Amino acid sequence: MNHITMSSEALMEKPMNGKCRCRTQSWYIVLISFLLWFTLFYLYSSSITFSKKGDSFFGNHHMGFVDSSESFHDVVREETGDSSSHVKDINVGDNVEEANNDGDEIDQVIASLMSEDNETQSVETISGKENEDKLSKEEVNTRDEDKPIDLSSMKGKRKEAVAKQKGTENVSQLRREENAEDRTVDSFPIVKSRRDRANRPRRRNRNKSVDSSDPVMEKRIEKVVVEPRRQNVLRARSDSTSCSGRYIYIHNLPKKFNQDLLDNCRTLSFWTDMCECASNLGLGAPLPSNEKLYSRTGWFATNQFLLEVIFHNRMKQYKCLTKDPSVASAIYVPYYAGLDVGRYLWDPDGFMRDYDAVNLVKWLASRPEWKKMWGRDHFLVAGRINWDFRRDPKNESDWGNELLNFAESRNMTMLVIESSPWNYNDFAIPYPTYFHPSRDDDVFQWQNRMRRLKRRYLFSFAGARRPNLRESIRDEVIDQCLASRRKCRFLECNKSQKCHNPVYLMKLFQSSVFCLQPPGDSYTRRSIFDSILAGCIPVFFHPGSAYVQYIWHFPKDYTKYSVLIPAGEVKSGNANIERILQRIPREKRVAMREEIIKLIPKVIYSDPSSRLDTTEDAFDLTVKGVIDRVETVRNQMREGKQVNSELDEEESWKYFTFGKLGIHEWDPFFSSKPGKRGR
Repeated sequence: MNHITMSSEALMEKPMNGKCRCRTQSWYIVLISFLLWFTLFYLYSSSITFSKKGDSFFGNHHMGFVDSSESFHDVVREETGDSSSHVKDINVGDNVEEANNDGDEIDQVIASLMSEDNETQSVETISGKENEDKLSKEEVNTRDEDKPIDLSSMKGKRKEAVAKQKGTENVSQLRREENAEDRTVDSFPIVKSRRDRANRPRRRNRNKSVDSSDPVMEKRIEKVVVEPRRQNVLRARSDSTSCSGRYIYIHNLPKKFNQDLLDNCRTLSFWTDMCECASNLGLGAPLPSNEKLYSRTGWFATNQFLLEVIFHNRMKQYKCLTKDPSVASAIYVPYYAGLDVGRYLWDPDGFMRDYDAVNLVKWLASRPEWKKMWGRDHFLVAGRINWDFRRDPKNESDWGNELLNFAESRNMTMLVIESSPWNYNDFAIPYPTYFHPSRDDDVFQWQNRMRRLKRRYLFSFAGARRPNLRESIRDEVIDQCLASRRKCRFLECNKSQKCHNPVYLMKLFQSSVFCLQPPGDSYTRRSIFDSILAGCIPVFFHPGSAYVQYIWHFPKDYTKYSVLIPAGEVKSGNANIERILQRIPREKRVAMREEIIKLIPKVIYSDPSSRLDTTEDAFDLTVKGVIDRVETVRNQMREGKQVNSELDEEESWKYFTFGKLGIHEWDPFFSSKPGKRGR
């Protein structure tokens, strides 16, 4: 007994191999029990988690996705714990549908405010209700299938559904977070255009990213997209504010009225290569470099009869164009009337001269745009003087065609390089010059250069005699210039082509303080605008040469920028041009020259391939004048008044120049109409 007891105690005191058998077996039992308990706890916890989602553990084949019946604010509240600080409560079933309708209304506003030619970034919205309906059908089909759960395939189907709904090939590449409860809503992503979304780097939230295929993200994007669209509307309204009341619609005329004439440019003139003149959008060939006379860029050999082509190309760059004639303040008719009639001016057959003009007014009168105001909101640019379009209807062999005599034309605003003082439906705009800048700095530099010039001659004249015109004062002007060789310089234009070479003209005008501008075949001359471009003060002999013509471009006070010497005084020998000009004080000359230099931007047409930023040129002032005139006529029609009923057409020059009728000191100048003359 003692031996046995001692052996047992010894065994208890000294374990075999340094270990105790009983303790080892106990640890095995504890470990196995712990693992069994952990497994049961894990299964139990998982079952509760899935049951909270509203589905059984074994019956849910789309676990982890939010049920489509959940509202957006519930989802966000579940994610963040408080949705009030980030989003407003929106019900997916009802209010999201209203938000989408809001977007449709905004689209209509954008379409009505902005020109269809302007490029705008489009913002796409996702209709949450329709997407969820499609996805719920797929989920039902998945439940009916006894297949293992394949989350990746389900995600792929959802991406395809979203892509079809959005109308794009790819959906956003944002990845879906595994645990929606861990996400924070610090800020919503800004939905931009399709191009921006494609180029935008993937946005990560800390260590995890979000997949847009997640219904939560779809609803979030859907909610956020409303605000950028409204910002775009505000931006569109801001841009449209500058165009309010200035929209212009361009008629899409048959090509025979414009482009076909340029395509057949060889037939436009017997004496001039009009193909070369019509190049460079109507500007002509660039002038050879001559830094003594020109600036470095913007100078072209521009023909004076190409204004309608230049104007049309400028109009294509006009920032307030619209394709909706119902919102247009004025409607432009791009008919090259001057090029058309120029082909037949010396043709005794009046039928050919009138053929295209007659077809044009018939085409216009048949259009629905015409019937809105019966053409009183239409305007047309003809690059010749008005007499080329006012043939006596009783005399077919008379000069020109009848474009300005048609009843339809008398409703339109007709823009010509010289208007008739006795008719109210045509208005004069400047002749094109040789200078067509493409930048504001080009204009400013040229003006400063004209200020610094030293002018050797008191006055000058470039032209030729008119022996066949009894009323012309050309002979008297030339004789007085030749008698004052030290004070006057004369450039003969009859025996040579120097007057058609801008080098000789610009050299003459830049060296003179005053430039004489007597009437020639008609009241106006292109030389008027070439001399203004050179900073030379014009001297007129008839108010019809400028004062009653370019009412949108020249100051009303003609004494600020020019000198008027009555032609009758020169014709009778009672006026000595040199003495009259010498009596003008030096300070007055400087002020007049400065006024002329300020007029330079107003009498030039900038390069049609560009647009000046801050400077208004002759085109801009013309468009303003047309829109103001059309608005005046529109108001008269609204008030039930007869258009232009308050003025005598024979005295229309007074009304448009001074805004009133009655006796005026210039009445003797306009007591009779001049005969219609050729070139």
